[in-house]
Amino acid sequence: MIISVIAAIAKNGVIGRSNGEMPWHVKEEFQHFRNTTLGYPLIMGRKSYDALGKPLKGRLNIVLTRNGGFNPGYEEVLVFTDMNEALAHCKKASYERAFIIGGGKIFEEYISIADEMILSFMNFDAVGDVLFPEINKDVWDMVSVEKRSEFDIKIFKRRKAVRVE
Repeated sequence: MIISVIAAIAKNGVIGRSNGEMPWHVKEEFQHFRNTTLGYPLIMGRKSYDALGKPLKGRLNIVLTRNGGFNPGYEEVLVFTDMNEALAHCKKASYERAFIIGGGKIFEEYISIADEMILSFMNFDAVGDVLFPEINKDVWDMVSVEKRSEFDIKIFKRRKAVRVE
C-alpha cells in the first residue's frame, strides 16, 4: 500500500491554524484534493477532523487521537490512537493507497513513513501558525510539477535506500 501525504502550503510555509482551520479557500485546490483522494482512506488528526465538521464523502475517514474515547459523532468515522493500527486497517481492507491529510503534528510525526507527497504550493502567503515540515532533499525527489492558476502541484517520491555491499 502506498502512503501519500497530501497538503496545500502557502509561500511562507503555512498550512493552517492551530485550531485546525485552513486560512484560505481556493476552489480549484479543493477540487484537486477531492479528485485525488476520492475512494481512498484519509488519515487526519483530531483538530483537522473537528475543523471539517463532518466526514468527507466518498472516502474512509480515520481520526488519529491520543484520546481513545474520542467520539467523532459519525458511525462511519474510525478512530485510532496509533498510526500503525490505522495503516494496518487500511491494508487489511485492501486499499492500494492511504492519504495522510494533516494537520501539522500528524505531518511532522508521520512524514517519515510516507512513500510520496502530493503538495500544492500556493502562490501567496497566508496567516496561520501551523507550518509544513521542511522537505529534506536528501530523502525526497520531485518527480512532477503541474501548474494551476493559484498554485503548483508538485509530486515528490521517497528516494530508495542504496545498499553498499
